[in-house]
Amino acid sequence: MANNSRVTEFLLHGFSDIQELQILHSIIFLIVYLGAVMENLLIITVIIYSPHLHTPMYFFLANLSFQDIGSISVTVPKSVANSLMNTQVISYSGCVSQVFFLVFFMISHFYLLGVMAYDRYVAICNPLHYETLMNKKTCIQLATSAWTGGLLYSILYTGSTFTLEFCSNVIYQFFCEIPQLLKVSCSGLYLAVIWAITCGTGLCFIYFSVVVFSYVRIIKAVLRIPSSKGKQKAFSTCLPHLIVISLFLVSGTFAYLKPISSSPSAFDLFTSILYCMVPPVMNPLIYSMRNTELKTALWKLILSFVPRSSKKFSLQ
Repeated sequence: MANNSRVTEFLLHGFSDIQELQILHSIIFLIVYLGAVMENLLIITVIIYSPHLHTPMYFFLANLSFQDIGSISVTVPKSVANSLMNTQVISYSGCVSQVFFLVFFMISHFYLLGVMAYDRYVAICNPLHYETLMNKKTCIQLATSAWTGGLLYSILYTGSTFTLEFCSNVIYQFFCEIPQLLKVSCSGLYLAVIWAITCGTGLCFIYFSVVVFSYVRIIKAVLRIPSSKGKQKAFSTCLPHLIVISLFLVSGTFAYLKPISSSPSAFDLFTSILYCMVPPVMNPLIYSMRNTELKTALWKLILSFVPRSSKKFSLQ
């Protein structure tokens, strides 16, 4: 196709053209998707219905779970539907929507991780002033800033990307991925795209600096705690967040900074799966595995739906 004025749809060549393998892929993706959605919905539900979890840390965690549901819902359902219907087509507007919402959820996700790092910094380094500094109004403002930042950058990046002219409508990926769209562009990188990338890099650097600063101060503060039990408790609230940050940064950076192959590559598919599907699945598990409060609240919520007769029987 000559340019983007003629492009009315894109073809997603993500997986095998063999129908049996497409069905297998759709089954695996559907299982992973449903698992991720159920895990994150469970986290959100537990936090909402457990009054003792109505704290800044869990408020931000609920926002993070919502972002995980959003990010995996942008790409996987369309890929599963295409495989089941034996088609590779996505409309132009559908591709725009995928890029917009994926960038929105990923950038706001990264900004929220920076906010959560600041929350842990205040909790550990300024415990006496924690309730004052991290009051309800402040928490809402911080979460809103993360969502708003993601929205504004998504508008800028998506708008600049789709001002490009496309020489082809074939995308060797299972969703509309920006590096693949830039690959099929025949107009090079416009100043708008370069400006969007520069702005995004600058903002991400600022939030990354917040994370680094927060955890340097946290580590110093924890090392000054005299009791080993106190150190362990402080680290246990930070370790899941550090693992989530590392998982997100490593997978995302690896996917977007690696050279784009000139031909269809299984490696490109693998890295895309890594940053699109692994974090939404793993984040709830990482936060719940070592979190006694969350696990206790989860069991209480589950038992609240069990009939009283069953509870008595189980106690006997």
